[in-house]
Amino acid sequence: MEVQLASGSPGADIWRRNEGSQRPTVGEALNRGSTMTSASPPRRVCVTGGGGFIASWLVKLLLSRGYAVHATVRDPSDPKNAHLRRLEGAPESLLLFKADVLDRDALAAAVAGCEGVFHVASPVPADKVVDPESEVLAPAAKGTLNVLQACSANNVQKVVVVSSTAAVHYNPTWPQGRVKDESCWSDRNLCMKNEVSNIDSVSLNVGKIGVLLPQLYSEDQDWYSAAKTIAEETALEYGEKNGLLVVTVCPCIVLGPLLNPVVNTTSELLIYIIKGGPSVMKNVLWNIVDVRDVADALLLVYEKVESSGRYICAPDRISTKGMVNLLKKTYPNYNYVECDDEDYASAISRVSSEKLTSLGWRPRKMEETLCDSVGYYEQAGLVQDVEGRTCRLPHIFHFASDK
Repeated sequence: MEVQLASGSPGADIWRRNEGSQRPTVGEALNRGSTMTSASPPRRVCVTGGGGFIASWLVKLLLSRGYAVHATVRDPSDPKNAHLRRLEGAPESLLLFKADVLDRDALAAAVAGCEGVFHVASPVPADKVVDPESEVLAPAAKGTLNVLQACSANNVQKVVVVSSTAAVHYNPTWPQGRVKDESCWSDRNLCMKNEVSNIDSVSLNVGKIGVLLPQLYSEDQDWYSAAKTIAEETALEYGEKNGLLVVTVCPCIVLGPLLNPVVNTTSELLIYIIKGGPSVMKNVLWNIVDVRDVADALLLVYEKVESSGRYICAPDRISTKGMVNLLKKTYPNYNYVECDDEDYASAISRVSSEKLTSLGWRPRKMEETLCDSVGYYEQAGLVQDVEGRTCRLPHIFHFASDK
């Protein structure tokens, strides 16, 4: 789904509106009890997949902080990337590089001269995966390795890799009821054998929740979770073996206003909930984070000299029905999706972002994220009924539907 945005895009307007709030900025967080040295942070960095949902906000943030940015995109002349050139500071400080994560030479050219790299590019399949190797596994795993090798060849000092809580959730040996932290890893073999969901596989085998197993699991493979797990493991192992400082950040479901004209998969999920898609949805819990807070987190772990390992980026969770009820208070005129009455909360282990917040991360409230998302969708015309535009639930979230 695409919508062309004008230079004064709704996403940028919402960003400017929130810049005046009392939330601490990354810079303030860094200075609050910071143990950073007096040396200036690296000024030239590269962002892979620069035209994407998260990456666009990260590029915007980096430019606002005075960084010179190299952003890789598949085609710099594609209108889908035009929004990057309109960002404040872009004419002076942004260079777009044509590069695919499977093209190591192109990546090497993009990271040349950079002291830091943010590897954000990774596919999130909206449709059922037909060819796992080409659609998901190679871009995520091999692509990550190519980026890291290009960084080593160009003496990059620090790499921040965007992973996912999909690389955290699916661990059948994790003690039931124990909050999941950075020491919890998804079982890649489980992901490639069975379709997993927001419901913990280990918890589904106990109590009354066990009867939901046939409804929530299929014989498909969860290639996305497998790919993110393999890619993150690869990144951290490569860094340790090759003397490259690699830090990973694991966001959950990312929502918020868009800067780019392509509607991403997680935004399609929220649009489906708002417009009331044809299928009844299960009242499962969703971990949610704001895209602007993800950008803050990425820059924070990059600038903090003491950052290491992985960081979970999942501050809030809410049920489908809770999301609907919250949004109805501000936006009462939508159809909204119908939810079942099952309680899945007891079957879902919490994840903790304590390690990231202890570093100085201060995410905004979930209500702000959800309302800003809908406000953007309205301004961009994404929740209007338009002939030929279907409202569908992305396949990656089909576990939450009754079909």
